[in-house]
Amino acid sequence: MALTPLAGLKVVELARILAGPWIGQTLADLGAEVIKVESPQGDDTRRWGPPFLDRPDGQGGTERVAAYFHAANRGKTSVTCDFSDPSDLARLKALIAGADVVIENFRVGGLARFGLDYDSLAKANPGLVYASVTGFGQDGPRAGEAGYDFLIQGMSGIMDLTGDPDGPPQKVGVAWIDIFTGLYGTIAVQAALAERAKTGQGQQIDLSLLDCGVAVLANQATNWLIGGELPRRLGNAHPNIVPYQEFTTKDGALIVACGNDRQFVALARVLGAPELAADPAYATNPARVENRTVLCAQIAALTILWDKAGLTAALTEAGVPAGPINTVAEALDDRQIAARGLRIAPEGIPGLRSPLKFSRSPLAVQRAAPVLGQGAWRFTGQTPEDQIG
Repeated sequence: MALTPLAGLKVVELARILAGPWIGQTLADLGAEVIKVESPQGDDTRRWGPPFLDRPDGQGGTERVAAYFHAANRGKTSVTCDFSDPSDLARLKALIAGADVVIENFRVGGLARFGLDYDSLAKANPGLVYASVTGFGQDGPRAGEAGYDFLIQGMSGIMDLTGDPDGPPQKVGVAWIDIFTGLYGTIAVQAALAERAKTGQGQQIDLSLLDCGVAVLANQATNWLIGGELPRRLGNAHPNIVPYQEFTTKDGALIVACGNDRQFVALARVLGAPELAADPAYATNPARVENRTVLCAQIAALTILWDKAGLTAALTEAGVPAGPINTVAEALDDRQIAARGLRIAPEGIPGLRSPLKFSRSPLAVQRAAPVLGQGAWRFTGQTPEDQIG
């Protein structure tokens, strides 16, 4: 039987909320053993509901946990630890001494007084890869400030680019920067492990929500850096491609995304207006961007003559990317999502697996998010009598 990609990797997660736990969950999906170390009260997101899910707590009772927690903690085991308890702290340090990776998202310097900072732990475990997630990074004038996704979305510039041109700035509908930071963190952990395989040495990874939020501004940032024109909100339109937005039909809106001139020619032909593609004002993408207002008004006058399903089918057949604006329920019920097996229900709890797929290696998605404190402490070199079940 094929092994998971990260089988044998041991991860200790000292992280709460979303960005840090997303690293841990992704590593767990890839087959790592991830031990989530929680305070006796548990990760804050256990209470971020409704909705809540009730399940047996393994001790004859019931645990009620928010759906939010289940979204970011699949595949882990949970142990509780009170850092102010010397016995608990000693157990945790022994656990980390035998680990490959630590993930933490405490404020800068917050773990040093417990001896859980990178420099302290690396003395006992020089091969340790230690991923620190903070709002603003380990240095710089804002390093000591707390950061949440919504706050960072505002500071990063993405909200100023999101929403209707005449409306207020809007945040993305999920904790977009937390998720990106979690994904960058996963990449960084694996890169540090690859480097450790060559040198034998671990290192600290410094992940900043603000860094990640600004870094993924992508073309919008380079548009400003190179072109010198401040990007602005365009609703659902694209700053560099036209037509690339939603259009209204008789029974609702659909998205049309013409990424090249050939696709625009096909769009014009389907809409019964091939002369649009022949017009020098619209024949190339730079020309269409320059004349977007007039062109998109002409396209809208034609799409309104169609029903949504009929136009979507005709455009798809012609090779023009087009599709619906789904609700979450509709997206999760899409036949392509079903074919790809993205929806899973480990231990009967619905969720979504990591989107990573390998030709040989399976994912480890059989276990749900853990019951608080139900895992076992495991120490390298310790006897079974020294372990806590």
